[in-house]
Amino acid sequence: MVDGRGGHVSAVTLREVIDVLEAAYPPSLAESWDSVGLVAGDPDDPVNKVLLAVDATAAVVDEALAWGAQLLVVHHPLLLRGVDTVGAHTPKGALIHKLIRGGCALFTAHTNADRADPGVSDALAQALGLTGLRPLEPKPEPATDKWVVMVPSDAADTVRAALFDAGAGAIGNYRECCWTASGTGQFRPLTGADPAIGSVGELERVAEDRIEVIAPRRARSAILTALRSAHPYEEPAFDVFELAELPSSRGLGRVGELPEPQTLRAFTETVAAALPATEWGVRGAGDPDRQIRTVAVCGGSGDSFLGAVAKLAVDAYVTADLRHHPADEHLRAGGPALIDVAHWASEYPWCDQARGVLDAALGDRPGWVTRVTALRTDPWTTAAR
Repeated sequence: MVDGRGGHVSAVTLREVIDVLEAAYPPSLAESWDSVGLVAGDPDDPVNKVLLAVDATAAVVDEALAWGAQLLVVHHPLLLRGVDTVGAHTPKGALIHKLIRGGCALFTAHTNADRADPGVSDALAQALGLTGLRPLEPKPEPATDKWVVMVPSDAADTVRAALFDAGAGAIGNYRECCWTASGTGQFRPLTGADPAIGSVGELERVAEDRIEVIAPRRARSAILTALRSAHPYEEPAFDVFELAELPSSRGLGRVGELPEPQTLRAFTETVAAALPATEWGVRGAGDPDRQIRTVAVCGGSGDSFLGAVAKLAVDAYVTADLRHHPADEHLRAGGPALIDVAHWASEYPWCDQARGVLDAALGDRPGWVTRVTALRTDPWTTAAR
């Protein structure tokens, strides 16, 4: 590809787009049962048109192909349940075949997008005008260890490098982080020892460095192997401390405040105006004149959080797919007011958020275009009162 001044400009590859999406919505945040990431497509293929949607329905796939998109990004996995065929004779297999034949990849960000910061519930909360957002159910920061290693001062650089290469020393956007202090170590090798320094039976004192680094708990085996390999002693001295789990800004749901209090009746109208219209509509439960200021939200099915919401100092809870008995019991117990919206509508604002993530990273690349589908993929098509 050549730019307007005759210079060479590399095309965006699907791999680059995936890197941007996975940085915003890390796969590690997904539930163990979930299916996220690249569903179909070649990471080395070029991408310049991206369509975003909540669901990969037949109509959405047709829109993507008619528009010439090389990538369809969706929230709901097309292949969530275990499958043993994607043959074109099956409904989902037919869509996969159509996408591949049309040169359009498929990528999913599901529960990883639910837990991300910002994520699905942030988009919903912002659509409703909420500010001061914090997670409804915070996800702890990744489990972390602190390693304390004693090493002869002249070998400290070698051991530090080995620890870093094994995954230690990362803090946010910083790498090779550590703390070092100098002191004196002592030991007496016994019969059978093969000391790198000193002699069997003799007390030895050595100038040593105390190196402290943090590392993901999942990297324990790799770090221990690296430590033993790089350390000059046959029996290196070290400690491993499990650090306390800390809450993060990531997690399911969000809690925030309205700029001004509203009655439940008025807030229900606010929610309906903020979200795309559906046959499901928007329903409020509780005293219509109750004053609403602090609001909890959860994009998608959220009645599993009714118990948690009841313990919070919130005035209302906005989510989807609320069932009769859990909602009734929640209100009888004095829980906050409820607003029930369509599942699809509660997650649709995320599409524009994800579009913004992509455009911020790749929008200056020649030919780059993104679009959020205007198709309503909510399954409910008629209603009567």
